[in-house]
Amino acid sequence: MSVFSCRAAMPEDYPLICTFPQNAQELFYMYPAGKFPLTPEQLTAAVKERWKPTVVLADGEVAGYANLYGLVERTECYLGNVIVAAAYRSQGAASELIGQMITQARDELNVPKLKLVCHHTNLQALLFYKKLGFRPFDLRTMKGLEGETVVGLLMEMELSRSE
Repeated sequence: MSVFSCRAAMPEDYPLICTFPQNAQELFYMYPAGKFPLTPEQLTAAVKERWKPTVVLADGEVAGYANLYGLVERTECYLGNVIVAAAYRSQGAASELIGQMITQARDELNVPKLKLVCHHTNLQALLFYKKLGFRPFDLRTMKGLEGETVVGLLMEMELSRSE
């Protein structure tokens, strides 16, 4: 079993992170505006508009990535660009990573609410986020890879202070 930890993402991590989406659909789930294959340049551009880019490490190796966006000071922010390398899925890497993002949103960005958008076709992620305590509160429609309608379920979690 891997030992997980988290740290701030660094530009030298981006080439490896770009290999995590295995196909265009996985990239769409992670970063709907991205073009497959993901490149370090795309990731660099996305990070400029985000907060707290973070990697999860498995025994010291980068195993996943996420960041925060849409910050409304003292109100809310969104979890974004979540991806875990295929070799580390269903092993606890995502739970460790999301836990770190929750902590950063609450303790460093001082927001009481963390939100996310998860596509209706990503059933595994929907169930995972529900298990972590996120609850649906709205729907958003968007165009998918083939121009089809995709529903984004907006989910949120109240962040309580552990003081």
